[in-house]
Amino acid sequence: MLWIILFVIAPVALIIYQSFFNLDHQFTLGNYATYFTSGTYLRMTLNSFWYALIITVATVLISYPAALFLNQLKHKDLWLLLIILPTWINLLLKSYAFIGIFGQNGSVNQFLGFIGIGPKQILFTDFSFIFVATYIEIPFMILPIYNAIAEIDPALLNASRDLGATNWQTLTRVLLPLTRKGVVAGVQAVFIPSLSLFMLTRLIGGNRVITLGTAIEEHFLTTMNWGMGSTIGVILIVMMFLSMALTAERRHKRKGIGTGAKEK
Repeated sequence: MLWIILFVIAPVALIIYQSFFNLDHQFTLGNYATYFTSGTYLRMTLNSFWYALIITVATVLISYPAALFLNQLKHKDLWLLLIILPTWINLLLKSYAFIGIFGQNGSVNQFLGFIGIGPKQILFTDFSFIFVATYIEIPFMILPIYNAIAEIDPALLNASRDLGATNWQTLTRVLLPLTRKGVVAGVQAVFIPSLSLFMLTRLIGGNRVITLGTAIEEHFLTTMNWGMGSTIGVILIVMMFLSMALTAERRHKRKGIGTGAKEK
């Protein structure tokens, strides 16, 4: 409880408190009025949702087949460790590594030149930002899906095939429903942090990708408008809590339906 108070509740309370003050340290509601009436901030909000959604979908499409494949390997724990290993490396180091890979004289452009295509502008594009963000977030998506698949009784999959189900029917009617909780946990672990990405937008996106995380960094470190930066932070916190609450509510409804069925 002490840990939660000091490192969760207290910081959030300070951000909320700071959001009601302007540059002159006067109490005001103008920061919130500016946010909800400014087309720039609303566009940043849409950009944040859009990029977070693309990153989340990309990680799901990559991670689910990867988790299925990992569960079929002989030394699956070792392969899972190799996938998780990059999370131990500092995010800044990984970002600079991709700057070297995607740069004008990087290994990717050298390969394109070798096969006759010629160098392309890869760095500082939407593609490079989404690619790097997806790469960084993949381990956080694979792990919960992998655990959910590992808990499935193989007899259920064998029974599905014995009853004449195709591989696609087994996937959609057996695997996906049984691993739904793992997918939801992975989506939460990826979507919520992706809403507030800011370092990658600078280093990989080259300021072409503008999100709420970028705006917070700008207000705190450049314009020194901590009130407006805190206001955007509060908006992000509310968005994160809403996404988690919606997921929890769906689980609660399904749980209630299942309980009612058992009672009947």
